[in-house]
Amino acid sequence: MEYFVNCNTAPLAPYSAPLDRLRVQHLYRRAGFGASVQTVEQASGQTADQLVDSLIDRALNLPPIPAPDWATWNRDNYPSDGDLARGVIRTQIDVLGLDYTRGLMTNNLRDRLSFFWSNHFVTEIDVYESPAFLYEYVNCLQRNALGNFKTFVSEIGLTNAMLYYLDGAFNNGRNPNENYARELYELFTLGEGNGYTEEDVIETAKALSGYTERGEVRWTPVTFDVTAFDAGPKTILGQTGNWGYADVIDILFQERPQEIARFICQKLYEFFVHPDSNDSAGNAQTIIAGMAGTFISNNFELAPVLSELFKSQHFFDDNAVGVIIKSPFDLYLNFINESGFTCTDSNLSFARESSRLLGQELFDPIDVAGWQRNRSWINTNFMIGRWLTSEVLIQGFFQENPEQFRALAMQAVGAANSNTSNPETVVRALVDKFLPKGLLTPQEFENAMSVFKIEDVPENYYGPDYVDGGLSLWMLAVSMEAPQQVFLLMMHLSRQPEFQLK
Repeated sequence: MEYFVNCNTAPLAPYSAPLDRLRVQHLYRRAGFGASVQTVEQASGQTADQLVDSLIDRALNLPPIPAPDWATWNRDNYPSDGDLARGVIRTQIDVLGLDYTRGLMTNNLRDRLSFFWSNHFVTEIDVYESPAFLYEYVNCLQRNALGNFKTFVSEIGLTNAMLYYLDGAFNNGRNPNENYARELYELFTLGEGNGYTEEDVIETAKALSGYTERGEVRWTPVTFDVTAFDAGPKTILGQTGNWGYADVIDILFQERPQEIARFICQKLYEFFVHPDSNDSAGNAQTIIAGMAGTFISNNFELAPVLSELFKSQHFFDDNAVGVIIKSPFDLYLNFINESGFTCTDSNLSFARESSRLLGQELFDPIDVAGWQRNRSWINTNFMIGRWLTSEVLIQGFFQENPEQFRALAMQAVGAANSNTSNPETVVRALVDKFLPKGLLTPQEFENAMSVFKIEDVPENYYGPDYVDGGLSLWMLAVSMEAPQQVFLLMMHLSRQPEFQLK
């Protein structure tokens, strides 16, 4: 498909023109989970420099989710009956998941990034099961999402979720477990086979040993046990000494800065700009090299890299718009945000459960490599599931309040056209709002027009040429059929291929 050919040749230089509506929507879909008509209108006309700075400043100053009462619970705090305990655990995890999903909804870059990092520094809640450990992990993601990457790597490796998930809690120096050492290099910092050897993995495992004091498994926070640490010399990436955990991180960033920077910047590029970074027609690798240079020169601070990317001509180029397949979370949260419909916890729970059914369960990626994103979200079963669940979501909003569909259309067409009698004005505005590249052919647009112009409204009721007593017989602001028409149009658009893109 043409969507996946990366022909973007624009540079990393700043995009200086005022942002139009299309590019504001593009930024909010990538740096957040979409934005309402009002938010887009307020941001339109700003420069990329102004808007991106405001998003980054907000992300850097946003506090993490407050610690729940059970953030320090252990086994003694739960019912002795196993079934009852599991019920309490599931409730706590669900409550945290709902709180976190509300954060994703607020268009903040911090949690778009924390969500990205949860699929990079992967853990699976089904493995360690402790709500307290999950909160600690989420807190680490949020605090470091836009901070210093070296600090992030150091802190995430000592979260209880990671120590249990990748067997660090079982890494005794007398019998080293290599699991975390391998993933530290292969998945978290360097990329598979890039700049490290099998011997480096073995020696690193020894240096990471000792975090094994765990009491009752999966309930007690892990602490360091000096008797379980390998105190002998180790040679890691060419450096020899009696290295421990902190030394491993220092050596890694000292000896392999170029490899780390290129690997991480490529992942950021593929997530935020285009899934194809190994293009032949564009200049993705040149952009990634520029980002990597910024990353290194700023001592592995993430904010300067993302600031440069989000302000660039490359990011706002037409070839970057509408070329990434929405994840399940994107699919539902983008629609909720972009529609501006009143959203309840029930709507968010439906979005989370539907995402789980489509292969994206919050806090529980499929394996240590995480969700592979993009094309992996589209197959026969998932496509049908995306259609049906999107329709259920839209139907739910219509049943709750049909008039919000009229309001959506009036906002989309703008104040000057809020009482339009031209159906094309309405359809065009909603297509442009929800489909990043619109509909690809005139026939597809005509099909959308046919859905909107329902049989209940005679053709001659539309438009300024058909009036009764000086007024058109159909007008968006007053006609009783309008909410249903917008509803039917949104149901139709949700099944279009272009709706699946961001």
